[in-house]
Amino acid sequence: MSEALLCAVDVGTGSARAGIFDRSGRLHGRAERPIAMNRPEPGHAEHDSEDIWSAVCAAVRAARDDADAAASDIAGIGFDATCSLVVRGRQGEQLGVSTSEEARWDTIAWLDHRAIAEAEECTASRHHVLDFSGGVMSPEMQAPKLMWLKRHFPGTWANAARFFDLADFLTLRASGSEARSLCTLTCKWTYLAHEQDGWRQDFFEEMGIPDLFERGGLPRRATPAGADLGPLTEEAAAGLGLTRACRVAAGIVDAYAGALGVLGGFAGDAAAMERHMALIAGTSSCVMTMSRGPRRFPGCWGPYFGAALPGFWLTEGGQSATGALLDHLIRWRGGEPDAAAHARIVERVMALRAREGLDLAGRLHVLPDFHGNRSPFGDPSALGVVSGLTLDTSFDSLCRLYWRTAVAIALGVRHILDALRDNGHTPEILHVGGGHSRNPLLMELYADVTGCRVVEPSAQDAVLLGTAMLAASAAGLYPDLASACSAMHQGGTERRPDPTARIRFDRDYRVFLEMHRQRRVLDEMTTQGG
Repeated sequence: MSEALLCAVDVGTGSARAGIFDRSGRLHGRAERPIAMNRPEPGHAEHDSEDIWSAVCAAVRAARDDADAAASDIAGIGFDATCSLVVRGRQGEQLGVSTSEEARWDTIAWLDHRAIAEAEECTASRHHVLDFSGGVMSPEMQAPKLMWLKRHFPGTWANAARFFDLADFLTLRASGSEARSLCTLTCKWTYLAHEQDGWRQDFFEEMGIPDLFERGGLPRRATPAGADLGPLTEEAAAGLGLTRACRVAAGIVDAYAGALGVLGGFAGDAAAMERHMALIAGTSSCVMTMSRGPRRFPGCWGPYFGAALPGFWLTEGGQSATGALLDHLIRWRGGEPDAAAHARIVERVMALRAREGLDLAGRLHVLPDFHGNRSPFGDPSALGVVSGLTLDTSFDSLCRLYWRTAVAIALGVRHILDALRDNGHTPEILHVGGGHSRNPLLMELYADVTGCRVVEPSAQDAVLLGTAMLAASAAGLYPDLASACSAMHQGGTERRPDPTARIRFDRDYRVFLEMHRQRRVLDEMTTQGG
């Protein structure tokens, strides 16, 4: 190929993916490599950052081969990743964060909930930074994880010289630049991008980590996603199979890359942007909306200024376990939750529904908060609930539970959308990216349960596309990120809700809200004792 191409890298919960794109946003090649996760005890989840970098290098090489592209064709590379916390020492060495005491596990995964107590302390402070995180601190943010690390691993803390969000670690490995993304710092580190001095040092002092900047190597100013960090280092170019002419873009959190991939086409139309929302859904789910003005309210993260697109405030609601919950159901019954297993279950659900209609397993109800409730309650200690089980252990009983859990996941999205509407947002059209866009059952439910028009993106991988937009900006193929987003946007196919189904799911929604109320009552009875 002679035209300039772009490489996008997405590091998710279980794999690293790479895609090769042209400047119009068309995907030419793609590859994926697994990454390891360590689960030494309940609530703990860890990665090995060297394993991640090796997987990234292998995926990039394989994607370029798949695209039949020369190394010299790749003009820019972008990275997105989960908001996992990487810890490195003074010589760049790995520092362990695991109770298994293996130094290779140097990265606390995004979904790790070991720091619930520390998150509650942050919330109790009622500090100004919480005004831009929905009034609560989640254990999935970095501040509570850092507090936990200092308390429980003082040796690691004393030897630390750099703390990174995973996307920033990847851009460091690629470019040698220690710049930190405005996206990662704003969304996960309490950086206030809209203020002259983004850091509130008094917050870290109050939380017992006043030496964070000394230990963490954090910059005073954040770098906008898509900014040019410079060329690949010689070592990185060799590992990735690219050339030193390739420019490296400042990174982004994975869900925010997906938001760019599905909403970037509205970068030049603020009024249209207000009507469109992103649902980036895979292991977990994130509902994101962008607006020109901030709207602060409890239960949704943000508003974050410039976290995805310059000049826009982004508000995020989320569900911490959605695809992971459906996987869990399959494992619960002794299966392996691969693509074939999900496809077989979905096919059987469709057949059962054809026979029994939408009332299939109508007395089976689920609260999908098996890993806490991120939105709209902001309660990481919330638990899942299943009502209506029998002694049936057949495959069809698994399919019924899968179906009703999928309904519950969609009801949870509706709950978030209602919270957004109650606070001035106007969602009409929901753009779905991530793994859920390949599940026909979920795509149907997102329309019928929420009442929104749902758009399935034409792009094969909206998250990788969003990251390719960053690479295009850094490589100078477009004058800025907004221009790259507008030019590379791929559109999609719209699905309208079924009014009859919506009436049926209205009843389920009333049950869903009542179950939330009853769970709170039971929790209060349990904690009161006596």
